[in-house]
Amino acid sequence: MSRVRTTLRRAGTVTALAAFGVLAAAGIASAHVTVHPDSYAKGATDGVLTFRVPNEEDTASTTKVQVFLPTDHPVLGVLVSPGDGWTAKVTNTKLKTPVKTDDGTITDAVSEITWTGGKIDPGHFEDFDVAFGQLPEDTDQLTFKTLQTYSDGKTVRWIEEAAKGDEEPENPAPVLKLTAKDAQDLGSGASATSSAAQKGSDSSDSTVAGSDSTARELGVAGLIVGVLGLAAAAFAIVRSRSGGSRPE
Repeated sequence: MSRVRTTLRRAGTVTALAAFGVLAAAGIASAHVTVHPDSYAKGATDGVLTFRVPNEEDTASTTKVQVFLPTDHPVLGVLVSPGDGWTAKVTNTKLKTPVKTDDGTITDAVSEITWTGGKIDPGHFEDFDVAFGQLPEDTDQLTFKTLQTYSDGKTVRWIEEAAKGDEEPENPAPVLKLTAKDAQDLGSGASATSSAAQKGSDSSDSTVAGSDSTARELGVAGLIVGVLGLAAAAFAIVRSRSGGSRPE
């Protein structure tokens, strides 16, 4: 019986450690800068992008966040919300290719937004809101390369882009997917705005659904690990009993 109890303890320890490893790895993989919602309709107007910045360090605070907006497919009419304790600096850049709109030709657009003055403590995150007037129509996605600076001088460069079909890189840049317009989007500007808002809502729902799906997958993985551990323990018990019944 002593051997059985020892085997069960070992199996339980292995199971717990394996499950913890699965959960820890998932937490590390998800702790990067992201943009929400993760998709909008092409040409969407009057919307908001939220950049979520988590603090991954144990002893340092995030003190500076720089988000770089693409200028080859510019985001027009950018307005920034500083946030509590933060100061936002907006940098404009002359466009190589001006953009024609109903209100005229746009020759420059925001290329960088820098937030300073505040801090994100370890174990916390901060949301930075950016309102836009119109998203581009001639691309399938926008990549927002981001630099995150800590109080100890360390800078994390969230600038890596994953090739199609490849796994997510170690320091991925936030990516906003631009989807095809619905039929109703081809009508008046009012319906386009309404559709854009609905698209943002749907994207938020899908983000939550994605998180739920990940949680379910982790739960299944933990259950499988647990079952394997118990199976190993049961095998050890049977083997122990079989060994005890043999004549010396």
